Amino acid sequence: MPKELLKVTNLKQHFPIKGGFLGRTINHVKAVDGVSFTIHEGETVSIVGESGCGKSTTGRAILRLDEPTGGEVKFDGKNLLSFSKREMRQNRKDMQVIFQDPYASLNPRQTVRQILNEAMEIQKVVPKKDRNDRILELMETVGLGAHQIDRFPHEFSGGQRQRVGIARALSVNPQLIICDEAVSALDVSIQAQVINLLKKLQRELNLTYLFISHDLGVVRHISDRVIVMYLGKIVEIADKKSLFTNPQHPYTKSLLSAIPNTDPDAKRERIILSGDVPSPIDPPTGCRFHTRCPFATEKCVTDVPELRNEDYMKEGHQTACHYIEEIESGLMQPTR
Repeated sequence: MPKELLKVTNLKQHFPIKGGFLGRTINHVKAVDGVSFTIHEGETVSIVGESGCGKSTTGRAILRLDEPTGGEVKFDGKNLLSFSKREMRQNRKDMQVIFQDPYASLNPRQTVRQILNEAMEIQKVVPKKDRNDRILELMETVGLGAHQIDRFPHEFSGGQRQRVGIARALSVNPQLIICDEAVSALDVSIQAQVINLLKKLQRELNLTYLFISHDLGVVRHISDRVIVMYLGKIVEIADKKSLFTNPQHPYTKSLLSAIPNTDPDAKRERIILSGDVPSPIDPPTGCRFHTRCPFATEKCVTDVPELRNEDYMKEGHQTACHYIEEIESGLMQPTR
């Protein structure tokens, strides 16, 4: 078993809502509310869920781009939340991020050479005399040419800009890369190229990925394990094969039923959930999914379900639902 690289325990990210004449805090947006998981070295773990479920906020909180409200984040055995800003800056070279918008995340006034050089200069990972060679090597690694080194971001296509973003992340020799919707802004054919590039880099450089996405087709292609989030909480964790062939949580089943099928003869029941996602300002009590779950009971309204592994489920497949076994065996039927 590879070593445990990242361990997140009870992570919370609550954003204050100001109001009134004095601008006091009147409430909080509970974007992430008690999330726990681990990632092992060389693994790709994906976080999926509807927009607003907290998946991107989880990634930002791990990197401390937003300061977490509570919990613990251990990277390679070190508690990141105990670091000062200076210590965090020194350790950030081991954890990099690829953002969703490859244009907004690059400085439009800098050339590719300047963008890549800046990262290496700040982190002091490459001697000054060797940086130009390193930049050329990075360009080749991500599939760009040496003749493009002095171009500005607006002179590249979307896919090429994302390759520059990947090169910038690689420039400081990280162990963990958080890919925050890294391919969602790209055309489908370009998505495939970037995903294949990420997989190739992982094999060659022993990288570890936390891949955040709403595209289950992409997640199925790149992941080792998948985390399903709903309204700031994890509802299911499983390896890729178990999750896609034998989903347990009603929310996960509804997500998977929405994946487009390329086989016109295949028949699959589409699960349509009732209602809208509740507000994270005032989330439901008990199980947060109970307002939309077809199997909800009074217990779901009052008691918070814990992530657990039932005896009949594959080891490591955890689900937060009070009635997983009853639903799976057919003893419980939908009430709405």
